[in-house]
Amino acid sequence: MKKISGVFEVKMQPEASSFIGTNGVKIGRMVLNKNYQGELNATSQGEMLSAVTATEGSAGYVAIEQVSGVLVGKSGGFVLQHSGIMQQGKSELTLVVIPDSGSGELHGLQGQMDIKIENGVHFYDFEFTFK
Repeated sequence: MKKISGVFEVKMQPEASSFIGTNGVKIGRMVLNKNYQGELNATSQGEMLSAVTATEGSAGYVAIEQVSGVLVGKSGGFVLQHSGIMQQGKSELTLVVIPDSGSGELHGLQGQMDIKIENGVHFYDFEFTFK
């Protein structure tokens, strides 16, 4: 497995399908646009669904993100699947490369990504291999 790190910018655009569920739960849908920098030099587009509960700091989200660009000198694309849970401020987040989604020189890509936000800056750690 190879591990790389870098930064990314994300723009999230709320979609009109957002609504208030029962018991104060807010259901939302967002369009994602990202720009990755570093050994992953790429852009991505995706969609996110989220549920924010009435309890502060508790929420969940899922997303699908299609990435296109250059990874350690190889051109192509792949798809990331996100699954995140936050319970009263404590979070668990999983981003995995969807099997067989790699294209071009990224065919056979497998891996997972961790993201963190510090002082408003988004960082990624991406651990991957090729099968």
